[in-house]
Amino acid sequence: MPSVPAEGWGLEQLLDIGELASYLGVPISTIYDWRTRGKGPAAYRFGKHLKFAISDVRAWVAEQREQA
Repeated sequence: MPSVPAEGWGLEQLLDIGELASYLGVPISTIYDWRTRGKGPAAYRFGKHLKFAISDVRAWVAEQREQA
């Protein structure tokens, strides 16, 4: 079966934990720490793999904005 990008199937892009850490500019260990504390963006679990929808990440980032 040929490889088709997620967008080709009408699916949203999913980030793995390394991509999420890179996107946010934090160490992977910080993402795991957030998860143990019930913080950070929502994730999907596929077996042992965590995936993060880019829309969930962007929404979570927007919620983190400090009010001046």
